[in-house]
Amino acid sequence: MMTFREEEAMGSAVERMDDLVKEYLIYRGFTSTLKHLDSEIKVDKEKGFRVDKIIDQLQQFMQSYDLSALKDYWGYLDRKLFCRLEDVYRPTINKLRTSLFRYYLVYTVQSNRMEKTQEFFQKQALELQGQPEWRDWFILPFIPAPEQHPVFSSYFSRQWSDTFLVSLHNFLSVLFQCMPLPVLLSFDSEAQRTVGLQEENEQLRQMLFARQAEPRPRMEEEMVHHKLPSYVQNMDRLGDTELDLVSSQRNVSLATPSRNFFSTFLPQGKRAPGKTPQGAGSSPTQASMGRRDAAANHSVKSKDPPPSKDTKMASSSGGASDQVVRQRRHQDHEKQRKELLSKPVPQNVEKRGEGADADPHPEGTGDATDSPPGQTRAAGEGAGLVEQPFIKLSQEEYGEHHSSIMHCRVDCSGRRVASLDVDGVIKVWSFNPIMQTKATIMSKSPLLSLEWATKPDRLLLLGSGVGTVRLYDTEAKKNLYEMAIDDAHPRILSLACSPSGTSFVCSAAAHSSRTSSLTEGGSRVLVPVSGQLLLWDTKTVKQQHQFSLEPGPVAINCTAFNHNGNLLVTGAADGIIRLFDMQRYETAMSWKAHDGEVYSVEFSYDENTVFSIGEDSKFIQWNIHRCGVKQSEYSLPQDATGPFVLSGYSGYKQVQVPHGRLFAFDSEGQHVLTCSSSGGLIYRLNGGENGLENVLPLGGHKAPVVTVDWCSAVDCGTCLTASMDGKIKLSTLLAQKS
Repeated sequence: MMTFREEEAMGSAVERMDDLVKEYLIYRGFTSTLKHLDSEIKVDKEKGFRVDKIIDQLQQFMQSYDLSALKDYWGYLDRKLFCRLEDVYRPTINKLRTSLFRYYLVYTVQSNRMEKTQEFFQKQALELQGQPEWRDWFILPFIPAPEQHPVFSSYFSRQWSDTFLVSLHNFLSVLFQCMPLPVLLSFDSEAQRTVGLQEENEQLRQMLFARQAEPRPRMEEEMVHHKLPSYVQNMDRLGDTELDLVSSQRNVSLATPSRNFFSTFLPQGKRAPGKTPQGAGSSPTQASMGRRDAAANHSVKSKDPPPSKDTKMASSSGGASDQVVRQRRHQDHEKQRKELLSKPVPQNVEKRGEGADADPHPEGTGDATDSPPGQTRAAGEGAGLVEQPFIKLSQEEYGEHHSSIMHCRVDCSGRRVASLDVDGVIKVWSFNPIMQTKATIMSKSPLLSLEWATKPDRLLLLGSGVGTVRLYDTEAKKNLYEMAIDDAHPRILSLACSPSGTSFVCSAAAHSSRTSSLTEGGSRVLVPVSGQLLLWDTKTVKQQHQFSLEPGPVAINCTAFNHNGNLLVTGAADGIIRLFDMQRYETAMSWKAHDGEVYSVEFSYDENTVFSIGEDSKFIQWNIHRCGVKQSEYSLPQDATGPFVLSGYSGYKQVQVPHGRLFAFDSEGQHVLTCSSSGGLIYRLNGGENGLENVLPLGGHKAPVVTVDWCSAVDCGTCLTASMDGKIKLSTLLAQKS
């Protein structure tokens, strides 16, 4: 529900935009247009998106007993606003309209204007006489004390009138909040957000200056720290060894790539080669110590007074003072190290140096309480350490959508993301180096599916609910062309672009909800939904082939190609998985996979198996060389497979069937990302009887996650999780190789 502050902010933003438009018209000399604008603003029925003013207008019509104006105003709201809502909200709108007229009747009775009460029934009799909720109300004008009648007494109470006004206010507030805003109002919100970020940056800058002005301890002044690049300003959180390693590389280049920071988490064999050490047996850390000691000695000679006797003894003891400093700094930063890594560093990750540089963790010690479920290993000698496959480096939020997400996909290059919500608004945005919206696509017709083209990857395929597929250029921000697929099957449920980039497959279905029922024996009977699977050429914009769907035409919910486009796997509403040979355009094999619909299907990393998620909450791995043979089967909770449910106050409940991808693999196919009620969940695929092993919950969501994607095109893997409240979380992961 939109808060009062958000509502006021939206209303003030509209007023501010009106003033800016007026200023522009005056500047251009469009006085006639300015006069028309002023006159239309005065009679604006939407009241500048101010819900309180709309409620006041309705009450003014009631207080003046203007029934015709009240009906006309409600009809305008219905035509302009309520018609944009889905059919599931139509009963709510009808109830609000009934309560509005009852509120008017109660007001006429309370003000002793019985002639207005009789006038209402005379004008509305033909419309209301067939409605059961109005059957008892026709006796209202003939009851001497209706406020005492058991049928009408509750409507004359102050509690009922206040509840109705608050319900109407909340409904309009949520409606305005979910409406897609024009670009001009979006610009205003972006400008305010930019101002807020500038103020926050200024505060942080002042805090930084204040900290730099604080006096430092004597011991830290004796050690010269070179200024590091901005991306390693917090490197000292990792401890003294990592800090020395980066400091030693500064003389080579000040603009070290950011992955050198992340490489400190990786095994020694995975790191980039560093500078050659000075001396046969010296390490980079030891070499950097030598340079640091020399710089420290030079600083002491130029600034400090002559050393005392104790200081000379400490310096002549072979660097004992440096050893004390390192031990103190290591103790100070041990807590931050554990918080960052959420576990002790495994001994096989990095082999530390001897002596003062060695990590003083005794063998077999480690705290495994911070590890996620599924990480615990058998206790034994030297086996107390727990290894996580990923480290969550950061989590950002993309919040430009105002309604539930249906699809969220990353393009092949990993540069752009396309997200589609239930209002038909598509956002094309990037997250590297910063999160930024590149294009906004508004559709008059409902959209059901989207897919990135393979060649070129800037093109986006958009499937609608009226039997069309559009090809949109995200860089030029325009439609290239629109294809009419099939009028008899207008719902484009799924799109898949061939890796060759010359064609795409689209699934078209008839108008019917995806439902199922149970027989007396307990078996599930699916309601048949007619559908087609078609192959289209993107160059000629013509249909190439229509696939045969046996045993009958059925709606295909999900499609996926293998790496070279020779195979196509599909999951259908009848629970059958079909594998197509794209060389011959025929079915290679098909089998009954799920008790209910197949929601999502993907090839495995080696493409010898196929994974699927169905309505029966099963996550199954199938061998494509042996038709219908399961390699593994796992049970998932309903919040991972759908249908997804979002509940709220006052009995509010929203149900959404799956549309987008329900699971995604990492770059090596060893881990899978699934949906959940509070964020994405990453499992390890153990195979056999070991089942799925929960290794990392991403979290961060307040509403159920309905679709996921995993991008491995960059150095660090990026997981996208999109939820029913329109929020998309972008989690950056670092893989720990063993």
